[in-house]
Amino acid sequence: MAHFIDNDWKLNKNVLNFCPISSHRGEAIGKAVEKCLIEWEIDKVFTITVDNASSNNVAITYLKRKISNWETYILDVKLLHMRCIAHIINLVVNDGLKEMGKSISCAREAVRYVRQSSARLQKFKEFVKVEKIQSKSLLYLNVSTRWNSTYLMLDAAQKFERVFERFEDHDSQFRSEFEMEDGIPTCFDWENVRRLVLFLQYFYNLIVRVSGSLYVTSNNFVHEINVVKCLLQKWVNSDDKNLREMAKRMKGKYDKYWGNIEKMNKLIYITIVLDPRHKLEYVEFVLNETYQCAKGHEFAKRVREALYELYNEYKSMFAPQSGSGQTIENVKCSILSEIESEQPQQSQAKKILTMSQFKKYKSVSRGGDAKSELDKYLNEDTKHGQGNDDFDIFKMVES
Repeated sequence: MAHFIDNDWKLNKNVLNFCPISSHRGEAIGKAVEKCLIEWEIDKVFTITVDNASSNNVAITYLKRKISNWETYILDVKLLHMRCIAHIINLVVNDGLKEMGKSISCAREAVRYVRQSSARLQKFKEFVKVEKIQSKSLLYLNVSTRWNSTYLMLDAAQKFERVFERFEDHDSQFRSEFEMEDGIPTCFDWENVRRLVLFLQYFYNLIVRVSGSLYVTSNNFVHEINVVKCLLQKWVNSDDKNLREMAKRMKGKYDKYWGNIEKMNKLIYITIVLDPRHKLEYVEFVLNETYQCAKGHEFAKRVREALYELYNEYKSMFAPQSGSGQTIENVKCSILSEIESEQPQQSQAKKILTMSQFKKYKSVSRGGDAKSELDKYLNEDTKHGQGNDDFDIFKMVES
């Protein structure tokens, strides 16, 4: 899948290929991606987003080596490897779910039992009416390896606790079936399920936000990562033992990927600097809040360095070709030549001419204005009055 911005500042996505690969080893994956890029004649690749399987690290190393020979790379392909935000969130949440495995399993088996038979499902619907439960959704069976589908299953099932109790009273097989498993869901299990639904709701909505493909998401990653850290820190100190233990597991996984900025692609932070509502000052604030002042200050310094390094890379790419621009020596010679050609009585004109040439000399000697375009942008006030829902960063760039 390729994501790119066209000449009209429209975000595009295209499926480049969908094919089997000879092996799941890293180099084989890298070669498959390289082949696809060559076939599409794509030689300008800024980042490649992959999940966190170790084989993908090998694939990215292979691609860095190959792309560095294409002479269209940025910053020696240092920014090429982008770890998938959604996949990291999945890993974090899955670690936490292990703490409430029994309650989840009981709820899932109850849902599975009802959905296995059309007769059981019909009886269940009748009991829903008896219990006067108003719900547009009914039971949903999850895919056990996908926590977001587990959230949807639990969210639907917890509304029907009384219906499951009535079903147990009228179906003798219901109890005997569950005696071989983890047992029928108890009041304690349903209470765990309700807590878990509230806990998972934020992460489910987060996955939906960061997985968008029809709008820009990268300028919001820093907000999301920081909120997750704050929530986990709050839950780690919770009086609820189950919630506390679940949060500890999740925080351990969080710190593995986002606990050290040196392990992160700094583009995550640079993109929010390029959001005119926030800029560098906001990133510095977030880093200080997230990693404490000393470490946060050092991380903010690294982000600033990476930002200017990226800016200077693009500046050099679009600078005039050697020989087409002016050099300091050329400007000096021009000044002397023009002054010598003036008549003695034109002293005032000479003075104006000299000042004009001095400005030209100063501009060339400093490589342009004293302040770069990036400096000017960072020094401008941030934009206010536009929330995340109605803000279009492309319109801001166009203007």
